[in-house]
Amino acid sequence: MVAETKRPLPETVAKFLQGYSPPPGVADELLRPDGTLRPAWQPLIRHLATQSAETRARAFARGDQYLHDTGVYFRQHTGEGSTERSWPLSHVPVVISGSEWATLAAGIVQRAELLERVMADLYGPGDLVQQGYLPADLVARNPEWLRPIVGVQPRSGHFLHFLAFEIGRSPDGTWLVLGDRTQAPSGAGFALENRMATGRVFHDLFPKANVERLAGFFRSFRDALIGLRADERSRVAILTPGQHTDTYYEHAYIARYLGFMLLECEDMAVRNGQLKVRTVAGDEPVSVLWRRLDSRFADPLELDESSALGTPGMVSALRAGAITMVNCLGSGALESRALMAFLPRICEALTGEALKLPNIATWWCGQPSERAYVRDNLHRMLIGPAQSTKLPFDIDAGTALGGRFRGQAHGSVSDWLEREGDTLVGQEAVTLSTTPAMVGDRLVPRPMVVRVFAARTPEGWTVMPGGYARIGRNGDPTALAMQSGGSVADVWITSDAPVPSETLAPRDKGPFLRRQPGQLPARAADNLYWLGRYVERAEMGVRQIRAYHLRLEDYGPDALPLVESLARFLAGFGLDPSEEPVPPGLLQLFEVSRGCAAKVRDRFSTDGWTALSDLAFTARDVAEGCHPGDDAARAMSLLLRRLAGFSGLVHENMFRFLGWRFLTVGRALERTDQMAAFLAAFTSAKAPEGGLDLAVEVGDTVMTHRRRYSVETSRETVIDLLALDAGNPRSMLFQIDLLLGEEERIRAASGRPMGEAAKRILMLRTALAVAEPSEITPARLSGFRADLAAISHALTAQYLS
Repeated sequence: MVAETKRPLPETVAKFLQGYSPPPGVADELLRPDGTLRPAWQPLIRHLATQSAETRARAFARGDQYLHDTGVYFRQHTGEGSTERSWPLSHVPVVISGSEWATLAAGIVQRAELLERVMADLYGPGDLVQQGYLPADLVARNPEWLRPIVGVQPRSGHFLHFLAFEIGRSPDGTWLVLGDRTQAPSGAGFALENRMATGRVFHDLFPKANVERLAGFFRSFRDALIGLRADERSRVAILTPGQHTDTYYEHAYIARYLGFMLLECEDMAVRNGQLKVRTVAGDEPVSVLWRRLDSRFADPLELDESSALGTPGMVSALRAGAITMVNCLGSGALESRALMAFLPRICEALTGEALKLPNIATWWCGQPSERAYVRDNLHRMLIGPAQSTKLPFDIDAGTALGGRFRGQAHGSVSDWLEREGDTLVGQEAVTLSTTPAMVGDRLVPRPMVVRVFAARTPEGWTVMPGGYARIGRNGDPTALAMQSGGSVADVWITSDAPVPSETLAPRDKGPFLRRQPGQLPARAADNLYWLGRYVERAEMGVRQIRAYHLRLEDYGPDALPLVESLARFLAGFGLDPSEEPVPPGLLQLFEVSRGCAAKVRDRFSTDGWTALSDLAFTARDVAEGCHPGDDAARAMSLLLRRLAGFSGLVHENMFRFLGWRFLTVGRALERTDQMAAFLAAFTSAKAPEGGLDLAVEVGDTVMTHRRRYSVETSRETVIDLLALDAGNPRSMLFQIDLLLGEEERIRAASGRPMGEAAKRILMLRTALAVAEPSEITPARLSGFRADLAAISHALTAQYLS
């Protein structure tokens, strides 16, 4: 029960908080030690308390729906691989007062500058080791300390530009740093998405709650990165390991939010000491790279030769001052927990000040004195039920005898001792503070840590006014991570005064300037091209499978040779409906389409991604328990409607930039190829009876054929309508005209001369434009397919490789 407050709580609030009881001896974010409600929480709690359970549920559902529609996910790893899981939002934010945050921010700024000075020494003069502030072993045996980076002077003048810190509140109410994130800090983008979701949950409260906005932080950092460019022609880019990393969604989201290129190492090459990105217009310089890839994978030439993720020569470009790396390679060395043990003394030596934001107590057991200290004091640090004084470690030998020994306290976030390299690191257990989480229809206390972010700007370090909190599950301190079932929450920093709105727009208004989009990386263009091809291949397959099942329903499996012929034709494309009503090959087409889109999430609209994801999920759903005949035909009609929705979004909503053009080129080329293959099979003299009507049906031109020709289908009418009609979007000539026009626009935008692809398209277009229906034989159609394959190879060679 909530303790009696000095001022009685309103009845609705008291009833709402009834049963909220933090564990004894644990600090709580909602309640002060005397049981009174912290002032910063009062508006939020009053708001929640005055809502009905149904109203709260609808509000929470709004936030969840936003996350679903936006496609926010995290990748959960299991023994069988990894899967995408819904973002686990804890709807009640963590609230911290502005005055308390100001003190925290000052400590974060001090710590960020201290880590910068330590990094500069580790890769520079090495005074901290020489003067005894750091043990040599701690540096030399750290696998993240990269010898090739020693002596490198960053072009920007700084090693560190973007940092994150895990912080937690101890039982006495003070904040501690639990960990430094300097390698490739993640989470800033997720903090934004948490804010967007909670803004919808509390859409009526948030505008008047005086919550500090996040956009100003990102605007300052974006402008700082742009200011680090070598010249106006060079690019700022975000480097990602790819779509299979845990935080890929965030990489794509931040790239889209800030307007930066999202690149993988394969997109880049080092030429003449300069880092270049391959675009459809050729190589372009990149001079600022926000790295989300671990350092050792960045360059297989000088760092980890087994890395398949790196760009050869990256270190040489850094050494030559051709690129600013955010953060500099080798910064992972600062994440060592052992280093934390020495930071208080180093801070006093370098700055003359004590750490404003202390570490969790840490010992490096690499020297006899440290080992003796931990040996003599470890039993004293155990919290909870009495423990045996027999330690699970032979500390003097530096050997773990009993495996990792976890603290038994509520909220323990680290091992007592953990092997780090060839030494042991001791870290005192900390009992985390709790924060309210809504479980069912009541508030319950859950352990919590907060991740905060700091960015370097020309004016110095700035701290994001918020961040995101990780919330434990069922009070289990080991379940703070999402991989273990934890959840996340927004962090509100509240002010006593109204907070101005913030946007990414520059503060200084200049004359309006319409900026043209940058060039498209070749890998992104390639994925959009193949996205178009796979979606079109799936659509044609769906139409053909529906036609198969409609005839199966009407005539039975043996009544028409056409049914067997169509099954054989589809089997040639891996889509045999006689084996399974919804062939696995069709499901695979939807999955690979989604995979292509996933690789360009930074360039793909939220609605487009949602439509494509729904397609893949719907296809899997209808395949389960689907029966041949009418059931399967209905399922295919449903998929066609979903495909039409996706096509409509692509056609009506996507800007006609290069990405859209490559997607359109892929669709046009694939539709032409699929139609040529189908006509070659079912307009042949050897085709079974009904093949011509089947072609008109699959080509979606039944009504047009009846109106135009007023006769039964013949080979000439079908070829005329589906191969040679320049006004029919299902015809080969229409699609080749589209292909010719889009290739010309791509060529103009990328500044390239007419190449092999354009010449081949023009020759194919001419051949179709002057042909008569009687001349379009199955052999000629097969020849057209060979021409289309040659066009695809030429496009790849010219733009996509």
